[in-house]
Amino acid sequence: MAVEKRKYRIDTDRGRIVLDRFELPFPRNRVGRIITGTALIGGGILGFLPVLGFWMVPLGLFVLSHDLPAVRRRRRRMAIWWRKRYPAVNRAGKR
Repeated sequence: MAVEKRKYRIDTDRGRIVLDRFELPFPRNRVGRIITGTALIGGGILGFLPVLGFWMVPLGLFVLSHDLPAVRRRRRRMAIWWRKRYPAVNRAGKR
């Protein structure tokens, strides 16, 4: 049986964030990931400006959840809450 890879993940072997068909470079060291995640959240807070966007906040939290246990726990709790609240909604990529 073949193991299906998740469509939304952090590929630490190649240093990439995989978002379905898109791949973004990802810092391989911990300090770089924390700085990148913090910068994305800071840019997302300023999302009303023309170049920045509110989409940066969840991406920054996703990057930080790789290294910070407190952020990871909150992300997991939210994912569990979402599945309990909306059980009929299919998982990302599943039809």
